[in-house]
Amino acid sequence: MDKGALMTPESDQSGRDVGGSFSSLRSYGRALSQTPRRLARRACAATAPEEEMSRVRARSGAPMARALRWPDLVGLGLGGMVGAGVFVTTGRATRLYAGPGVVVSYAIAGLCALLSAFCYTEFAVDMPVAGGAFSYLRVTFGEFAAFLTGANLIMEYVFSNAAVARSFTAYMGTAVGVDAPSKWRIAVPGLPNGFNEVDLVAVGVILLISVCICYSTKESSKVNMVLTAVHVAFILFIIVMGFWRGDVRNLTHPADPAHPGGFFPNGVGGVFSGAAMVYLSYIGYDAVSTMAEEVERPARDIPIGVSGSVVIVTVLYCLMAASMSMLLPYDAIDKEAPFSGAFRGSDGWGWVSNVIGAGASLGILTSLMVAMLGQARYLCVIGRSGVMPAWLAKVHPKTATPVNASAFLGLLTAALALFTELDILLNLVCIGTLFVFYMVSNAVVYRRYVVGPTGSSTATSEARDRQPGAWPTLAFLLAFSLIALSFTLVWKLAPEGGRTRVGLLSACGAAAVATVGAFQALVPQVHTPELWGVPGMPWVPAASVFLNVFLLGSLDRPSYVRFGFFSAAAVLVYVLYSVHASYDAEESSTLDGAKVQDEACRV
Repeated sequence: MDKGALMTPESDQSGRDVGGSFSSLRSYGRALSQTPRRLARRACAATAPEEEMSRVRARSGAPMARALRWPDLVGLGLGGMVGAGVFVTTGRATRLYAGPGVVVSYAIAGLCALLSAFCYTEFAVDMPVAGGAFSYLRVTFGEFAAFLTGANLIMEYVFSNAAVARSFTAYMGTAVGVDAPSKWRIAVPGLPNGFNEVDLVAVGVILLISVCICYSTKESSKVNMVLTAVHVAFILFIIVMGFWRGDVRNLTHPADPAHPGGFFPNGVGGVFSGAAMVYLSYIGYDAVSTMAEEVERPARDIPIGVSGSVVIVTVLYCLMAASMSMLLPYDAIDKEAPFSGAFRGSDGWGWVSNVIGAGASLGILTSLMVAMLGQARYLCVIGRSGVMPAWLAKVHPKTATPVNASAFLGLLTAALALFTELDILLNLVCIGTLFVFYMVSNAVVYRRYVVGPTGSSTATSEARDRQPGAWPTLAFLLAFSLIALSFTLVWKLAPEGGRTRVGLLSACGAAAVATVGAFQALVPQVHTPELWGVPGMPWVPAASVFLNVFLLGSLDRPSYVRFGFFSAAAVLVYVLYSVHASYDAEESSTLDGAKVQDEACRV
């Protein structure tokens, strides 16, 4: 009898399902039975950069338009970072930790952001695709690490964007003198507390921005440039008013003589604790790296756009912090609304708080637009990779934007913003972004010291482990992360002011320096970027790793509970769906070896 007659129509001679793992329940059951083998094959499979920029990118169909230049990127970076966060975190960091030394806290946080931005820039220049951190981790640590961090980052974007949209209602109410929560939100009896106020304004803002980013990235950039320019004008107004109305004496004298005085009332420790808090005001520059596929000249525009925006924002933040510290003594500053609170009680100057509300509202719009641009491009490239449905990866041929991903995430964000209260949403943000910063900093070291996969679409973990420098590099990254974690635990748990604490912190710092020095001396670099690379390798990315571990240690317990919950959910999705979809995509790609050149990209 013909052996082919014994086979089901769902499988070929190799046993592979012709229709894929999801063509029928029987096919899906067969795929689940092969899960261990498929996990071993796909979880640590890393794609070559050339594949990400050619065959993988071709899965989106139409290409994205390369229409952005460095002024657009600077504007997007400013719009993404300078949101409403600075109007809140400055007061908390000043009152609770740094005092007037919050100016130094912002400078330290800006340096930390710049170090991480360097790591993003090297990847974005060398591999100008829209996937950002997801693509960077996929070509270094493999598919599973990229999926886990990418899934958490998408969730961070969705929740934080919903929170920011709801805060727009409150700040707009401040601008026009209306009690926003009670006047502009609709109470719904019977729903649980925290989910019983419908915010139609937030939903409208999200849907309007979703339509804008679906229409054109270049036009969205122009809108962002206008809003950012007006927002920066508001910030400069606040700075000028602070220096004009302020008193230098407030920089060193508290309102209550019983409180410690001086520029650093809580010492150096207070300054660094303040830096950990205000660092969250810098989150947003990573979204600029997701625009790399739409940049006209990546090697020139991306370094200027990313690093330039971080430097400009740092200067603005330091000036804002200085002006606020001059307006009031640090122990008299309102933790929740430091800038508007400083003017609210002044005779004849209450209108300034309305102006601050208007400025914060514009900042919310710009940060929301940049974040929604970034989240759509993350999801688009995740769809290209095969671990999520392919329709999410489609780029519209007329608008040259990822319309499906933008619309899907816009509707999801709007649904959350409609009912969910701001405090509940804010408890779910930040940790995923910091974790991705940590992973990208590790990835740029790994890529420099371990030969990347070339000559094929993927490289397995066994193949990469045999490459020169793989195990020494992994050992260094693990050891250095453990040293950074030890430093963080001592900082948080050891009693302040004791010699033991100082000694342990010094020992951890010395061990970190010695570890980086030994790694630099003993392990040679095997990859040198052709166009732009992180300076001071491996010191700069190592510093970024250290600082991101320290900042992760400053987050509260609910953040880690959320991270664990979403990570577990992401693992479940990967095991039940993504690994099988990725396996099918790999099998089908063997029939299509064509490379797609991006002729619009210039150095």
